Amino acid sequence: MGYHGGSYDVIVVGAGHAGVEAALAAARMGVKTLMITINLDMVAFMPCNPSIGGPAKGHVVREIDALGGEMGRNIDKTFIQMRMLNTGKGPAVHALRAQADKFSYQHTMKETLELEPNLTMRQGMVEELIVEDGQCVGVITKTGTEYRANAVVLTTGTYLRGKIIMGELMYESGPNNQQPSVRLAENLRELGFELVRFKTGTPPRVHKDSIDFSKTEIQPGDEKPKFFSYETKSSNNEQLPCWLTYTSEVTHQIINDNLHRAPMFSGVIEGTGPRYCPSIEDKVVRFADKSKHQIFLEPEGKNTSEYYVQGLSTSLPEDVQLAVLRSIPGMENVQMMRNGYAIEYDAIVPTQLRPSLETKRLPGLFTAGQINGTSGYEEAAGQGIMAGINAARKVQGKEPVILDRSQGYIGVLIDDLVTKGTNEPYRLLTSRAEYRLLLRHDNADLRLTPVGYEIGLITEERYQSFLDKRNKVEQEVERLASVKVRPSEVNAMLEEAGSAPIQDGSNLLNMLRRPEVGYAQIEQISPSPLELDEEMKEQVEIQIKYAGYIEKQLQHVERLQKMEKKKLPEDIDYNDIQGLAMEAKQKLNKIRPVSIGQASRISGVTPADISILLVYLEHYNRVKAARAQ
Repeated sequence: MGYHGGSYDVIVVGAGHAGVEAALAAARMGVKTLMITINLDMVAFMPCNPSIGGPAKGHVVREIDALGGEMGRNIDKTFIQMRMLNTGKGPAVHALRAQADKFSYQHTMKETLELEPNLTMRQGMVEELIVEDGQCVGVITKTGTEYRANAVVLTTGTYLRGKIIMGELMYESGPNNQQPSVRLAENLRELGFELVRFKTGTPPRVHKDSIDFSKTEIQPGDEKPKFFSYETKSSNNEQLPCWLTYTSEVTHQIINDNLHRAPMFSGVIEGTGPRYCPSIEDKVVRFADKSKHQIFLEPEGKNTSEYYVQGLSTSLPEDVQLAVLRSIPGMENVQMMRNGYAIEYDAIVPTQLRPSLETKRLPGLFTAGQINGTSGYEEAAGQGIMAGINAARKVQGKEPVILDRSQGYIGVLIDDLVTKGTNEPYRLLTSRAEYRLLLRHDNADLRLTPVGYEIGLITEERYQSFLDKRNKVEQEVERLASVKVRPSEVNAMLEEAGSAPIQDGSNLLNMLRRPEVGYAQIEQISPSPLELDEEMKEQVEIQIKYAGYIEKQLQHVERLQKMEKKKLPEDIDYNDIQGLAMEAKQKLNKIRPVSIGQASRISGVTPADISILLVYLEHYNRVKAARAQ
């Protein structure tokens, strides 16, 4: 028996972006929480890009905030640049992206954790899980200390058997030369978990004073920045620009000449890399027809001269990395401060998880973040908050909270992982969401704040202000439908907007439906008696302009929800169901879907298999009801 370090309700292992959300959610829901991490100086560290948000990822940050999580608030306090992307396209793909002061981001998050009354932080290396009666009931650290809990959340990121690779050099390490976690990976295997080997990479960092910015294009932040958190109303953060340059033909030549020294191509790297964030050597080989690739130079913070070379992720040897950097316009005399590297690590095959992120094999054990095969801080944080919520609810004896695909990108992310699995580091894309017109950046609060309030992560005050916003938007939409206008009142405005004049009377709602007309023009004709802020006006405009499309998606969602409500019993042996295809039997037995809806999304399960399952389920429920009488 080792030394007993204490008993808790929930233990979170790891303090990256998944770990901090999991620990804060559990603690704020009133359960006694312990967070153990290898190094307390690395809490919420950004080992890769110093930024938060972007397409689909920015949506996730908004959803975390709407549920009561911390990532949005933290980046709003510490950003050095804020930009809304894709503004030339429709609202479904508008995406906010922030450059972070990575040191300030870390320190602010650590302070938030330290001030949380229900949360204890400990530095230590977890090497083993304690299992009793088939349940996970705690952890043992390298020093032999035992910590007990009713639920454990593993958020170990890329640390499990981490190995850094750079050219011919290979050594065991976590990101940024931290200690790797080797024994815990072995322990998971011993407990019967199936692990896979993935890889990710990071670019070199260079010294600001060695860049010739006159050869690059400036990329400033938005003059009037928007924010990630619904609680942030203003900011006086000073914004720093990023800079755009491109690889050259010389760059591509250097890479092609050195492919024999690239671990990606020489067979040294076993792990599968992320398709949507490829290394520069991968891009040059895969897109041989392209003469140049974009490179963004991004400041890592206000008080550092290090710049992140976005788009140049690499595991080439050090001498080649420097030659590649110096072949890029603006970086002819650049000084490299840190090398880029690839990191390989173990991840859990995510089809071993329930939609609550609890493992099927070991009740009481939850996993979140890159250990589940995802890439990206935002994907990690989205899983972290859900794992923290569900670990706390398990301790409280309550049902888990499961977001479906029509409620949020977090729902899409988790459903994809547990239903389909992933054979490469998974990245969220707007195209993965079939209901993306419902899952917009602007309406995350309308979708998820009631959920956050119900589980106790949204304060009464914030909930009341949310209800006020929702009511005002509804009232304004109704008002615009009721205000009648004559041609003489609106035709001048319509002409100025380049829209056809009207012959007969109409209402303001119909005026706003026109693509050329915005809410600002409607306001000039008939100002609202309600006090509406910019967010409310945007909401009114989107709801009216896209009403037809939104209605269609909602009808589709209704059909989907009927399928989700048809629950499958946990103890079915799918081999016993006659008529199911062989592949369907294998996949259904492996994934054990919770509903007909989830079953229908498993690759290899056909509509014919679903029909058979529906007939079987009806028969099963009839027999069960008869027995109960």
